[in-house]
Amino acid sequence: MSQKVDLDKQLLHYFQEKYHDNQFVNLLGMKMVAAHQGSIELSMLIDEKHTNLYKVIHGGALASLADTAMGVACATLGSRVVTIEFNINFISNVKAGDEVRAIAKVIHHGRTTMVVEADLTDQEGRLLSKARGTFFVIGKFEAVPAEDEEQA
Repeated sequence: MSQKVDLDKQLLHYFQEKYHDNQFVNLLGMKMVAAHQGSIELSMLIDEKHTNLYKVIHGGALASLADTAMGVACATLGSRVVTIEFNINFISNVKAGDEVRAIAKVIHHGRTTMVVEADLTDQEGRLLSKARGTFFVIGKFEAVPAEDEEQA
């Protein structure tokens, strides 16, 4: 069990470092919260820049968080990917000052494509949106911590 905890910590640290200089992630204020092989949790504190005309979160901000989380979930398995397509269902909204969490999980890990689902919730766990995406594998992240390294 402690090996899994150590691996999760290594994955989280690796992706915090990897995304530290990602300008888009920084612009929206996305943060890595937890990482596991095949899944990731990101958070984003909502402020005025994330809201629409009605002063609630803009769908594009939620879609960006979902797309980023799903892509990073693929990366936790060592796969470098680009988005082929994704859909998102908007269920509820939040306002500035609220925090949104995205939990993305890989449901298919093929040689050339991956399929990932993401749930976006508010700080109370209320479902805001569900997303599913298909990603094209363009390469590998060679330095991603993996179970094989832990057992060696």
